[in-house]
Amino acid sequence: MDKPVTTSAQATALACLDGIQPSLSEWTRTIFDFGETAWREYQSAAWYVARLKHEGFSVEEGSGGMPTAFCAHWTNGAGPTIGMYAEYDAVPGNCQDAVTVKQPRPGLGVEAGGHTDPHSGLGMASLGGLLATKAAMQRHGIPGTLRFTGEPAEKVRGSKPIHAARGYYDGLAGMISFHPFYMLPLCNTARWDTHCGAAYAMIYRFVCDEPENWVRAGDGAPIPQAHSAVRAPGANDALMTMYMASKALRDSMLPHQGGWSISEAILTAGQATADNLPAGLAEIQYMIRVPAIGMAEQVTAVLDRNAAAAAAISGCRYERHWVSKSRPGLANHAMAGIAYDALSTVGAPHWDEPAKAVAREIQVNAGGAATENPFIDELERLISPQEAEAILRRDLPPSQVNSTSDDYTDMSWHAPTARFYVSRPALRSANGHAYPSWVMNALGGISATIDPMVTCAAKTVALSALRLLEDGKARDAAMDEFVTRTGGGIGGANWIAPLCDYEPPINFRWPEYVTTARGRDWWIPSNA
Repeated sequence: MDKPVTTSAQATALACLDGIQPSLSEWTRTIFDFGETAWREYQSAAWYVARLKHEGFSVEEGSGGMPTAFCAHWTNGAGPTIGMYAEYDAVPGNCQDAVTVKQPRPGLGVEAGGHTDPHSGLGMASLGGLLATKAAMQRHGIPGTLRFTGEPAEKVRGSKPIHAARGYYDGLAGMISFHPFYMLPLCNTARWDTHCGAAYAMIYRFVCDEPENWVRAGDGAPIPQAHSAVRAPGANDALMTMYMASKALRDSMLPHQGGWSISEAILTAGQATADNLPAGLAEIQYMIRVPAIGMAEQVTAVLDRNAAAAAAISGCRYERHWVSKSRPGLANHAMAGIAYDALSTVGAPHWDEPAKAVAREIQVNAGGAATENPFIDELERLISPQEAEAILRRDLPPSQVNSTSDDYTDMSWHAPTARFYVSRPALRSANGHAYPSWVMNALGGISATIDPMVTCAAKTVALSALRLLEDGKARDAAMDEFVTRTGGGIGGANWIAPLCDYEPPINFRWPEYVTTARGRDWWIPSNA
């Protein structure tokens, strides 16, 4: 440890986490192996709900109208309420077993879901911090309430805008947000000024429900009425027109400054019958990641025009359905300081020789060369929030306030929020060798390599929460800064209200695991 523990409650929390570390390791692997993707995290959410109930929490299941979300509470009497949360969604097309070779989890193909960040470790670190905080509050009689939300579909910035709009972050004295490191310099540090940006996501649905109107009846039409529909372009053609038009116009949607991205995913493309009928339904999702809300609105206007044109050209109609309308993040230096002080007390993660042996084996199996120290040096170093901020700003224009993407940002408008990052295993590359994506995924599932991150982050969460509970001056400073930055707190002059004005988008054809007469499989058969 870099700093001494300052309170007996903090010492209790750290001892608790040392005691339950084997369980945290086992639980992390459990969620990793579920590998469930956005809006379909049924097993993962059920596991958390059962665990939280076993630990004495009251749990609202399906919070915010989302079947795989939840909101849990535990109270030790009147006092401040501290927020923490779990994410547990994986990513389609990243099914990797927790082994040192490229290999999907048993019984599945590589097309199935897998943890990339990994959210399996993210959620478990937060849960560990929660349980340790509760243990310290009980032993030392610390009053207050712990709120723990289950947040599905982070990869499409799904749940938090909905939870925010429905009041699940109201009344918090502070929110503690942890994420595994994913880019330098945000490794073993906390966000300072430049928090994540805004994001809009939507599904454009094209419907061809009147194909008979494509070819006029009578007037010597060469195709009999019964077969006129075969000449209608159909929904697939509308989707392809939308796809290509939006690709062609992408460079014209926004100015060439400030980091932004627009990505798409085809959810539905007709029906796989190959009959001589036009496709009746096609759906494409767009994800817009931008620094500011105005930029998201600009892109949405362009996409709306493209959708209308594609539908008109193809004899279809279109619908737009929201997946996410998420705000940019709000900084809070007081909270960043609390989180970084906690991380400094815990110290950066350390990887022992067994973990390094696993990493060397992966280096060789992934086409590289084994190195004495297989991990990059930054993994075991701390970097202050101010120093990380200075490095981050080097590549950003002065006018850009926010950068990169994550929906914790919606929490930051309802409570003082700390966002901190702890290193996850990342391999050293020799001679410019680029490691394939399965490598990071495997390192995120193997206990020897991911446990140091989970343990460090869990301890940081617990110490941050206890600081907020025990130190009234620190808590007041964080809230005073929140009130100042929002121009008066909730509803203040500079406050951005929730953007969510839609129902949870749970009824679309999101990729998922399915059970048929042939057994349980991913929606793309593993033996195809």
